[in-house]
Amino acid sequence: MRKNFAGKSKNMTFLGMLALMSAASISFNSCHDVKDKKESEKMISQEYPDAKPTSSIDNENVETDKRVIYLTFDDGPNQGTENLIKVLSKKNVCATAFLVGKHVYGSRKQKNDLELLRQNPLIELANHSFTHAHNKYTEFYKDSNAVVRDFDIAKDSLKLADKIARTPGRNIWRLNNINATDIKSSTNAANSLKKAGYKVIGWDLEWKPTNKMALKGNHEAMLKKVDSIFFNDLEKTSRHLVLLTHDQYLADSDSINELELFIDKLQKSNKFVFRKISQYPKINEILN
Repeated sequence: MRKNFAGKSKNMTFLGMLALMSAASISFNSCHDVKDKKESEKMISQEYPDAKPTSSIDNENVETDKRVIYLTFDDGPNQGTENLIKVLSKKNVCATAFLVGKHVYGSRKQKNDLELLRQNPLIELANHSFTHAHNKYTEFYKDSNAVVRDFDIAKDSLKLADKIARTPGRNIWRLNNINATDIKSSTNAANSLKKAGYKVIGWDLEWKPTNKMALKGNHEAMLKKVDSIFFNDLEKTSRHLVLLTHDQYLADSDSINELELFIDKLQKSNKFVFRKISQYPKINEILN
């Protein structure tokens, strides 16, 4: 059964509606707990006086004419992490950073960037392994016990409070209600992570890089992909879209600008809620 996106039909997607929206529209953004909201907004407004205020909606339910976007950034702290923080603060939008443990020890700047991520109330931290599989994915996933140990080391070294994880080089999901593995040889390792209590999150849409490690394409192309996923019912969870990209793709001014424009147009459409991945449906259930 086709889902209804804000009453749209084949003749009117949200991209066509963007031109009708007022530039003064306020984005709906449930990034903060109530106790943190005033303090975080005060901090952001001091540094970015033109940033738009946020309006919270219920953390468990989404209005029927809204869709939820989860911005997620992998491989930090890395080149581009500081730029990512600036974009999120300027737009006053939340996101989840999936961190690689060994990157914290790559340089003094990376260590400092971790602290900037940790201190920013718009950003939550999650586990992307310690070694990033040494970029040898096939070998890494052959040993399920070693995979779990790698994530445990990252969790402890990064002092992560939750066991939300994303697997390096693989689009894997392991929640109570979602079980998906893109490359089947990784199935046993994924099952072992779930058995160890990890809630493994993949993605619905990836903003890929050019061969120069910048964001590929422009924000308009990505907006069309967002629209297509919702319109064609391609999300893992109805009305919830997880977008993946990487810190290191934000090292140049063009990529930074494209990410800002992408977020800005989603906000001005007044059709989206931005959330951290810890607010994804059913993610807080105890794993079976």
